[in-house]
Amino acid sequence: MKIKYVTLLILALLGSSCVSTKSTLQNVDDTAPIPKLRADNTFIINTYSQDKNYGYDKDYPINVFYQNTKNETINQQRFLNALAGPKGEKISYSKIETCCPFPTKRNEMGVGFLDVYEIRWDGLTVPLKLYLNMHEKGQLLVPLGLTLKKI
Repeated sequence: MKIKYVTLLILALLGSSCVSTKSTLQNVDDTAPIPKLRADNTFIINTYSQDKNYGYDKDYPINVFYQNTKNETINQQRFLNALAGPKGEKISYSKIETCCPFPTKRNEMGVGFLDVYEIRWDGLTVPLKLYLNMHEKGQLLVPLGLTLKKI
């Protein structure tokens, strides 16, 4: 019994030491509206970011918000599928890692993670990396260097 208690205590301490109690996310906006969807199941985005950090820096992730436990990546897909390369090129993307724990009240564990996606299109020599956050809300913008997919 004593060993079990000590083990649980150690696990609790290790788990809590990985996440700061203060979030470093700079662009969370709980008042941001949930975006509407196009017929092709992509988000309607009308504004381009003027901030070079938006989406490219872990402290300025794209906050796509997530509500439905059946598919936690659906809003990431809806966002990414709305984008195109700088000249309208068709992009491809793949999730390359999960990183950067931060405190959140939007899940039972009290911690959220960012998903990092690699973005490519024909002619691009070095892929872009975008940080997406499915836990928090924020204004959805087109990151610098990208455009919206033509419909």
